[in-house]
Amino acid sequence: MTVTEVYLIALLIILAVPWLVWRLLGSDAWAPLVVVQIIAGILLGPGVIGAVFPDYYAFVFRPDVITALNGVAWWAVMLFVWIAGIELDLSQAWKHRRETGVTAGLALGVPLALGSLAGLLLLGWSESWRGPEGAGWQVVLGIGMACAVTALPILVLFMEKLEILRTALGQRILRYASLDDIAIWGVLALILLDWERIGRQVAFLIGFIIAAWLVRKLMIRVQEADRWPIGLIWLALCGLAGDWSGLHYMVGAFLAGTVLDAKWFGLEAMDRFRQIILLTIMPVFFLSTGLRTQWESGGVAVITAAGVLLVAAVGGKLLGLAIAGRILRWQRGEAQLIGWLLQTKALIMIIFANVLLDKQIISSSTFTALLLMAVASTMLTVPMSNPLLKRLGRIADRDT
Repeated sequence: MTVTEVYLIALLIILAVPWLVWRLLGSDAWAPLVVVQIIAGILLGPGVIGAVFPDYYAFVFRPDVITALNGVAWWAVMLFVWIAGIELDLSQAWKHRRETGVTAGLALGVPLALGSLAGLLLLGWSESWRGPEGAGWQVVLGIGMACAVTALPILVLFMEKLEILRTALGQRILRYASLDDIAIWGVLALILLDWERIGRQVAFLIGFIIAAWLVRKLMIRVQEADRWPIGLIWLALCGLAGDWSGLHYMVGAFLAGTVLDAKWFGLEAMDRFRQIILLTIMPVFFLSTGLRTQWESGGVAVITAAGVLLVAAVGGKLLGLAIAGRILRWQRGEAQLIGWLLQTKALIMIIFANVLLDKQIISSSTFTALLLMAVASTMLTVPMSNPLLKRLGRIADRDT
């Protein structure tokens, strides 16, 4: 068969298998389609089905096909991160800065500390968790941040399912998650800081500030129909510049979005565009992520590591919110509800872990453990939040 035909077979598997499983199991209440796609990517990778049926794996996911899929995956995740940057609105966070700062700081800081401790334990256990280019502090900080992050896009999907997105509670949680969303990219930039390329990175930041000012001026003056192509050109340029500087193309993609205003593109158009990206090309990214999972440290070791990281992530988030609730005198049970809602990690954490793996800071086994932790944490969110929300009654409608 030709490369094109095998590529289309791979694409057929990527699009059909997760959707059929999701539809037949009716898992939307606890695992949206994107989570099922991530799990399918892991199962279809070399460590599971690829190990059981090596001939299938060698035929469908041969190097030239994987290369073609990776090209689609890179562009898909750049678009998704760019949209996340555009939709970031910190005006409400500033308006409620004390409450938002305390909550977001503890929701991020406590699981970051516990996750970093878990990272130290893993490195003490075996050096196989460290990538060939990773310093100890980079591995520890990267694992800690992976345990602390909340995936804002998945959180929005879950809150829509729970019918609290437009309530006062939903808007508060969006503020907390937005600050944490910024933090993960700041920490990633710190981890990727390369003193040998510090000149390039400083040049990138200075050039970005100047270019962003010019792009904003241009966006105001052009017609709405021209803003989409200009925005995409700006995205590709920032991704290229970010990668050239030694950071990463995804850091450039996120920054490209943060300096643009969602109102320039239309909120309904942004929603449709995000859904199209999730439906059409993000599944390729999820599959390519699954293809990168490895069990070289042994299945038991990887699953054990994932369990340790899950305890650090979930326990840290709940503890951080409990402290915030005491400081801010929240209603009984409110901190626990918010803590479970902020457990969503899929997508943004997976993107973060992909960058660390690309830069060889973490090993494939660490990446696999982080991926398993992210999926488990995300799948716990709705089942744990739903009964709490029902018991707390009108809490979702109470203002800050």
